[in-house]
Amino acid sequence: MTAPDVTVTVIVYNDAARLPRAVASLRAQTHANIEIVISDDHSTDDTPSVARELAAQDDRIRYLRLPENSGGCSAPRNRAIEIARAPYLMFLDSDDELPSRAVELLLAAHQEREVDFTMGAVRRVRVDTGRRSTWMPHLVAERRTLDGIEADPRLLFEHLSTSKMYARSFLDRHQLRFPEGIHYEDQLFSAQAYCLAKAFTIIPDPVYVWYIEPFAAAASASISNQRHKLSNVRDRVHVQHLIDDFLVSSGHAGLREDKDFKFLKHDFRMYAGDLPYRDEEWLHSFAEATNPYLETLSPGAYARLPRSERVVLQLLRDGRLADAQLAARGLGHGVAPRQVTTDSTGVPYWGDSVPGTGPARRELDVSDLELDTRPFPTAQFRHEITELTPGTGACLTLTIRTYDPGLRLPVGPQRAGLLLSPGRRRMTVPFRLDPIRPGVFEGTVRLDLASAPLPFQGFEGVRHPLVRLQQQGLSNSGLLLAPLDFPAVTTRVDYRSGATPHDVTIEPENRTPGRLQIRWRPVGVTAQVIRPVVHTVARPRVRRAARLMASLMR
Repeated sequence: MTAPDVTVTVIVYNDAARLPRAVASLRAQTHANIEIVISDDHSTDDTPSVARELAAQDDRIRYLRLPENSGGCSAPRNRAIEIARAPYLMFLDSDDELPSRAVELLLAAHQEREVDFTMGAVRRVRVDTGRRSTWMPHLVAERRTLDGIEADPRLLFEHLSTSKMYARSFLDRHQLRFPEGIHYEDQLFSAQAYCLAKAFTIIPDPVYVWYIEPFAAAASASISNQRHKLSNVRDRVHVQHLIDDFLVSSGHAGLREDKDFKFLKHDFRMYAGDLPYRDEEWLHSFAEATNPYLETLSPGAYARLPRSERVVLQLLRDGRLADAQLAARGLGHGVAPRQVTTDSTGVPYWGDSVPGTGPARRELDVSDLELDTRPFPTAQFRHEITELTPGTGACLTLTIRTYDPGLRLPVGPQRAGLLLSPGRRRMTVPFRLDPIRPGVFEGTVRLDLASAPLPFQGFEGVRHPLVRLQQQGLSNSGLLLAPLDFPAVTTRVDYRSGATPHDVTIEPENRTPGRLQIRWRPVGVTAQVIRPVVHTVARPRVRRAARLMASLMR
């Protein structure tokens, strides 16, 4: 048998249903001279029989079964490296795929110039919505060869081992293997590969398809989707310590600030968005697990973060856990604090008091949010639902409190509107916000979902209402934060516009920032007949019209 050019290892554990899809993506590679190793971490479902059947269909496939479950990704990858016969290695998870030209493109980059590994773009696909995006697109936007990670330390953010093709000689020369017995092994392995490589090539082509299931059942959720487990937090912090030690021992201590920034901006940021949903006991344990490590990080890394993230970090480090939860709501969405306090020099600080220490004053200084000076359309407010009362039918009464810490709104009642756009048709419900104290307004709005202007073919999807404020002909739209503990309510809605019935669910968004969420699902004739007909007939017409318009514009 001809020696393979590339060995691709598929690691699998109790994933009999998706394994054939992953392997099919390898059998469809345009570069056919590959070896496929299915490395099974001692599955207890039908994976062994499925894997053996796949191996019987293609003599390029080998099946390796570990004698006992290792509980992670490292051992099945390492055992496969031991038996791989090719000079180049790749790795694939059983719930993902490789694009058809992945092997061809990465191997070609190796053949153009002697490098230690090549890497390409990762296409992310949301399983629940089908939405596609590119992972860290700015890092893989152009073809380039780098002589070491110092040429672009931002690449530490791209810590996936699966987006790369490694020269076997490089891994063996440095005895580089995946660390066993820990999670987040990719982060340590990739940091080591980046630092040990004399040269590596980046190509902009997609070489990996990563399927994201944010609402997967706990038993099948990926490690990244198990952030509710404190063991997950401790594992991630432990790996950071290992990376820090390696940077020093390998002579790359100069990368520490870049690596710390990556941890704060990526790893910690994911937990920060979850803080509003955690109970007091979890928060205390989280602070105990993270604060000692946070104290070791470079001040320069903190300084590179947006102010809203620095505030959450400082509140956590100060033990102000309830305040950290409050500050974490709306991260990344321009949500203002409820209150700021100004010192004798006019510097505004997050919260109801001036911080007592120098570091806290530095981090909680919100001057750069420009709460009192930025243009009104981008001004930051905070809109919270303080009371939510379902009425008869599809009616909902909301009490909304608006916080204006920058005192942008004039004294007196304010005109406001609740905006909702199901099916790209806007619905605006006017209401009034009355002042209750300086910088705080409150009002009540009655939302009747039966009056929503749905299109003839109905609407299936999720929308989050916005609050719109008006001032001197300018408007400002901000998201609406919901209470996190009210039960979801589903009701059948008959629309006055003539649209056929829908089931409508009103619920709190179950992740950051925790907006009010309204979900539509058509039922009856709309779901069974009208929407399928519109999808099969109207869409091709729309596409043809768009192509015609584009050609005319050219």
